[in-house]
Amino acid sequence: MSVVTEVAAASSQEAIAHFADSLRFETDCWDTHHAMSEGMADFVLLDVRSPESYAKGHVPGAINLLRGKIIASKLASYPADTLFVTYCAGQHCNGAARAAIKLAQLGHPVKIMVGGITGWLDEGFSLTTEVTELA
Repeated sequence: MSVVTEVAAASSQEAIAHFADSLRFETDCWDTHHAMSEGMADFVLLDVRSPESYAKGHVPGAINLLRGKIIASKLASYPADTLFVTYCAGQHCNGAARAAIKLAQLGHPVKIMVGGITGWLDEGFSLTTEVTELA
C-alpha cells in the first residue's frame, strides 16, 4: 500500500460535492483570461500585491487595491452583487485569500484566482503596466 492509497479516497458523491463546492470559491487563470479577452468579464479583478509589484506588471484590466484599503467607501460605486476576483503573487502568497475575507466581510461575493501572477505567467499570458482605476 502506498501513501497515496493509505487513506481511502472519498466516495464519488463526496468528491462531487467537494470539487463542485471549491468552484464557488475560486477560479483559475485560464478562465479569467478567457472571460476578460472575450469581453465577458462580469467581475472586477483585484490585484492585491504592492503598488510597486503592480507597476512592474499585472493582469490586463486588474485594479490594484491592497487588502488594507479594501473598505466600503472605496467599493461604494459597485453594486452589492458585484463579484470580485482577487489575486496576489501565487500559491506561496495568501494575500488573495486575506483580501477575499475582507470583501466577504463587507458583504461582496468573491473568488480568488488560484495561481496568482505566477500562474498567469505559467499559462503564457502577458502582463501590462497600464493602470486600471476603480470605477
